[in-house]
Amino acid sequence: MAGKGEALNAEQRRRLAADLYNRVWTLLEQPGRTPEEDDEMLHAAHASRFHWGEVGDGPRLARGEWQCSWVYSELERAEPALYHARRCEALCAAHADELEDFDLPAMHEAFARAQLVAGNREEALRRLALARELSEAIADLEDRELIQSQIDSIAATA
Repeated sequence: MAGKGEALNAEQRRRLAADLYNRVWTLLEQPGRTPEEDDEMLHAAHASRFHWGEVGDGPRLARGEWQCSWVYSELERAEPALYHARRCEALCAAHADELEDFDLPAMHEAFARAQLVAGNREEALRRLALARELSEAIADLEDRELIQSQIDSIAATA
């Protein structure tokens, strides 16, 4: 990585964005996180999204917003969870021709999660239904099962 005062090049930013993104997933899956780990998770999600904003394409930006929304939902902070879900939706719309088949189901899944935290059960269920319907078209079985397991985890609490 670049030292103090040195700018990161595009490849370093991509690597850093991906590493931070993966760190967030490690923390999300960790039972019994401490408040300090919650802070780390939140800051890592934003840092990943920032670096993708410097070097990423539209789908990567949308996925960064999706992850930020997920983190805020996990921390039970409805307003920022909904904000980042809306940003994800706007980026998906702006880059619709670049998306992979899992991006739209994931976006609706983020909205459902955020809506539940906000206490909007009906809207959460509507978004879950859209996510479930769209996930059926995911070609890669592993991707489809991952998205569907995320949908199921929300449905279990709805």
